[in-house]
Amino acid sequence: MHKLSFVVAAVAAVGSLAAAVQEPIAQFSSGVRLVEVYASVTDPTGNTMTGLTQRDFDIYEDGQRQDITAFAAGEFPLSVALGVDRSFSMKGEPLRLARTAAQSFLGALKPTDRSMVVAIGNNADVIAPMSTDRPAQLRAVAALDPWSTTSLHDAIIASLDRLESERGRQALVVFSDGVDRYSTATAAQVTDRARRSSALVYPIAFGAIKTRPPLLAELASLTGGRSFVLKDARELEATLTSIARELRNQYLIGYVPSRPAAAPKGEWRSIRVTVKNRPDARVRARDGYLAD
Repeated sequence: MHKLSFVVAAVAAVGSLAAAVQEPIAQFSSGVRLVEVYASVTDPTGNTMTGLTQRDFDIYEDGQRQDITAFAAGEFPLSVALGVDRSFSMKGEPLRLARTAAQSFLGALKPTDRSMVVAIGNNADVIAPMSTDRPAQLRAVAALDPWSTTSLHDAIIASLDRLESERGRQALVVFSDGVDRYSTATAAQVTDRARRSSALVYPIAFGAIKTRPPLLAELASLTGGRSFVLKDARELEATLTSIARELRNQYLIGYVPSRPAAAPKGEWRSIRVTVKNRPDARVRARDGYLAD
């Protein structure tokens, strides 16, 4: 099974999942698979709901309720890629606001979180590699200037590829003021790559875009992230700060599927997570995985 937010894990890891708050858990076993799902829970106003326990959750695979065998809550190790649109359409005030927002987001991460910065133009340029060196990343963001057009699809795929080798929880936050204009990858290829990734994807569109592009909404729903369409670029900083806050408070739910994996490989299995007796709770989690 591909390394996703849910991973293949040893049976011994089930009893020690609480350690995942500090350390990544095992990924392989001798035939027993533990599917793990990161879930964010908010109230109707968007505030994070903390203090929930294993007994508060139900999880379903292909509509069938599963027995939760592992659970943890808290701040988990995080590797995050931040994609910043630097195309010519960002010239002036939009790019200045984007730089400020990106710096606020990086500053809101924990010192131990690993992060990288990707500049989106006609290429996806890694201007600050994956590390905990926040000062270097802040300097790279501050030096961003407008260049070329927008290869948004290619940038998303390249960022997910880079995140693939990271251990623990992964997230991609990407923002742009326009639709894709230059990529070689199609929207379908981006969706397929996200299905095979472990990352939570948070796409943000702002500026001239009037409606939420279907691809952005699909990526967020598929991976358990959130998508945003901002009417005013000045909302960007607050939006990124709320994402950073959400990433600090999540629940990790694990189960062994009641139905064995079936051939051929690559079967899509849907996932649904609910909170019991809390009709006001809004849960976001990856909506499925590819079984192997």
